[in-house]
Amino acid sequence: MSVQAKHGGPLSEEEFRKFTLYMNGSNNREDDQQRARILGFTAEGVRVAPGAVVRVSDSASIHRDVYIGLYSYINGDVTLHPRVLVGPQVSIVASNHRYSPEDDCFSARTDPAQGRVVIEHGVWLTTGVVVTPGCTIGRCSLVCANSVVTSDIPPYTIVAGSPARKIGEIDRHTGEYRWMRED
Repeated sequence: MSVQAKHGGPLSEEEFRKFTLYMNGSNNREDDQQRARILGFTAEGVRVAPGAVVRVSDSASIHRDVYIGLYSYINGDVTLHPRVLVGPQVSIVASNHRYSPEDDCFSARTDPAQGRVVIEHGVWLTTGVVVTPGCTIGRCSLVCANSVVTSDIPPYTIVAGSPARKIGEIDRHTGEYRWMRED
């Protein structure tokens, strides 16, 4: 059954116009919180920016004060702990398609246990970050723009690149960034 059929039939021209403006031109706290509530995220302070697609599993959770940025994509068994910032055009995908030797292709089978993604308290995923299945990003870590996270990241770590690698740390007591030196 289509979403339109499930929720009362096709949109009128006026409803479609309003919907289009709402989804593409309203990036403010009030509209972002309303968008989150419509999507079923009821924790306090959750905000979803226009164009974000959030399709989490029943075992996933989005905690309070989470911001999901413009045109981001979140799918599967993903947990976003409190105060996580997801920048624009971020992709977080849990589980994975697996290669099937019998069929000689990637099947629709997934491995939910190994694919779960956990983003811990206070993490900032900046623009264009990709988080691959099975990763945990530790508390208050910073993932720099366009990085591809392919393994776990310890708390208070700054990573960058593809694949993401450690380039610094955040001092938990002062908030200062400590950059690694290249020798």
